[in-house]
Amino acid sequence: MAENQPQAEDHQVLLRTIYTKDLSYEAPNAPEIFREEWKPEVALQFDIKVNPLVENTFEVVLTLTITVKTGEKTAYLVELQQAGILSVKGFQEQELAPLFYVYAPSVLFPYARQTVTDLVVKGGFPQLVLQHIHFDQVYAQKVAEQQQASEASGGDTSAGKASGTPTPDAKASKLH
Repeated sequence: MAENQPQAEDHQVLLRTIYTKDLSYEAPNAPEIFREEWKPEVALQFDIKVNPLVENTFEVVLTLTITVKTGEKTAYLVELQQAGILSVKGFQEQELAPLFYVYAPSVLFPYARQTVTDLVVKGGFPQLVLQHIHFDQVYAQKVAEQQQASEASGGDTSAGKASGTPTPDAKASKLH
């Protein structure tokens, strides 16, 4: 019976490339904003999309939207799509979601953080260092929410699932 089960060494993930897919920066209240007291309020939203390319190869896109305000004025807005292309082998379909929604964004996030930090400094603002996002916790929470929704709808496992796998919606957090 054990010989019919795929072995861990049969599982392969190949990160083919990492790239910036889209990037936008706005400082709508410059230069006036530079004369005001700097008390930033940072809001971060993120989303993860998976696009199949060819058999066993996928594009994973981590989208970050960072809005920084001081008082009622927007100091700057950064929108970034950091993407990577993954090839996978030996995984069952139900095993792919953690790769796409935990592993891939965890690999992409440091690149996105560096891009944001560099861009903000070049925009004339103090350095912004985004804190790590625990994609494993976000994914686990989303799975639990979808299981609860499924149970509430009478056990229909397709409720709220477009592709049969949990997908993190845009997650908002405020940093002070």
